Amino acid sequence: MIQFQNESITVFQSTLFQTTCTVAVTEDLVIVVDPNWLPHEIEEIKEHVASVQGDREVYLLFTHGDFDHIIGYHAFPGAKVIASKGLQEHPQKEQKVELIQQFYNEYYIEPPYTIGFPEVDYVIREDGEQLVLGETTLTFYHAQGHTPDGLFTLVEPLGLWIAGDYLSDFELPFIYYSAKAYEETLRKAEQVLLNHRVSLLVPGHGQATDSQEEMGRRIQLSQDYLRRLIAAVMEEDAAQLSGLEKEMPFPSNFTKECHKDNVEIVRKEYYGG
Repeated sequence: MIQFQNESITVFQSTLFQTTCTVAVTEDLVIVVDPNWLPHEIEEIKEHVASVQGDREVYLLFTHGDFDHIIGYHAFPGAKVIASKGLQEHPQKEQKVELIQQFYNEYYIEPPYTIGFPEVDYVIREDGEQLVLGETTLTFYHAQGHTPDGLFTLVEPLGLWIAGDYLSDFELPFIYYSAKAYEETLRKAEQVLLNHRVSLLVPGHGQATDSQEEMGRRIQLSQDYLRRLIAAVMEEDAAQLSGLEKEMPFPSNFTKECHKDNVEIVRKEYYGG
């Protein structure tokens, strides 16, 4: 379904995990971010892209290599792919493809197109790197912590900030890679707000926002959670850790495992294991 739309930007939201896909149209291009999840949802995205493309070239931007974000890769044949060097060199490409196949198998879904890991045409290597396409400028910042291959992307002149799996309105940090890197990414997010004209923030899961105040609140929400998590691990405060787990929205076996992973990564990085 469409959760946000203006004359240049459409944000689709999947039924699954409130995962977003953003389609942005400039004078020069159409950029499609993380097309996902279910076949009929991706088909709706494809139809929208076809309706707005005109003579523009289509670019696929992948915020990171988690399987739910790359599942729609082959739905857009001929599109140029933009992603980080970390995604291009991802050490678990086969595993991610297997997870996509498992998803389809578990729900008796016939894959609507070939399953594969993205092959990258434009590799983003440096923090602050820019890709200029006509009058459109894409500025990229490495956003590590959730995964090692994440990207923040700013799309000008639209003022669009694509945040990947950070800065959700409801989802607390899932640290699959590094708590220290996650903290650095949040500091970087503060600088993005200071140094760029951001008109719309779109997270990988949850609601887009055009409020600067709300963007700041989301940064602080994640920073506060990480501070309390690190302190609870360092102090071996079981009650506080249990309370932090209960703060996870939509409690399930999945969030229980994510909380466990968060604790283990913090313990390893801050407490020596």
